[in-house]
Amino acid sequence: METKPRIGFIGLGVMGKPMAKRLLEAGYPLTVWNRTRSKMESLISAGAKGADSPKEVAEKSDIVITMVTDSPDVEEVVLGPSGVIEGAREGLILIDMSTISPYVTKRIASQLAERGVKMLDAPVSGGDIGAEKGTLSIMVGGPKEVYEKCLPILKVLGKRITHMGPNGMGQMTKLCNQVICAINIQAVCEGLTLAAKAGLDLEKLLNVVTAGAAGSWMLSNLGPKMIKGDLEPGFRIRHQLKDLRLVLEAASDLKLPLPGTALVQQMLRAVEAGGLGDKGTQALIVAMEKLAGFKVSQGNEPET
Repeated sequence: METKPRIGFIGLGVMGKPMAKRLLEAGYPLTVWNRTRSKMESLISAGAKGADSPKEVAEKSDIVITMVTDSPDVEEVVLGPSGVIEGAREGLILIDMSTISPYVTKRIASQLAERGVKMLDAPVSGGDIGAEKGTLSIMVGGPKEVYEKCLPILKVLGKRITHMGPNGMGQMTKLCNQVICAINIQAVCEGLTLAAKAGLDLEKLLNVVTAGAAGSWMLSNLGPKMIKGDLEPGFRIRHQLKDLRLVLEAASDLKLPLPGTALVQQMLRAVEAGGLGDKGTQALIVAMEKLAGFKVSQGNEPET
């Protein structure tokens, strides 16, 4: 019986913790680290080993997965003091499943290569629900042979896994994904606001339009939350804003106009300015309600 590789997991947030849990349940030896140590406790109780630093995670692992917030966070846990690179040895593989800059990804991969470490950038889509169920869509950049070696691990976490090209192409794919997601959320908000203002039954509306050409993941999963006024996060506003910043930086580098994306970024910024940056992306409905002077989740109470 083939011995499973030892996995290290860094970053146990809304997405990282259920992903790490799935790997543990699949029988992979797991070492975890998180800045807030309390987030490690449930996994340690379930059989994972805790580490005191990303360096220690690397020392105890064959494959290290990072799932943190932004480019500087990945650089810190991978290349910084007591980072992965300090505990790395030739043959170690790093899979970064965060959503960060494609350009930063290439730079990190280059520095790791100097130490004999191979890297995949493998950002995901599917939210906390997908992380819990193992149905994430995973877009991967990096050497094809490393991708194939890591595919059994990625299959524990995702349903559709696609190799997109060399390092950075996984992240670029994710940025394209976020453009489509963000504009889709705006479309759901506008459709529901129109329906509510016109006096339609919103439950019936969702039932009929999700079955037709307007159907989408965002409509099916976030639409019901919007009409209930449930703003609790699966994916936070501030994280979506970070992703759209990366999108617009890439678009600027490519001299590419993305007017719809820029609009949604500003709508999300308005929600964040209202103190809701840690709410889910469905909280974009709040900005629409303010523009409309109409409370969608309550049907007919004007926004004050």
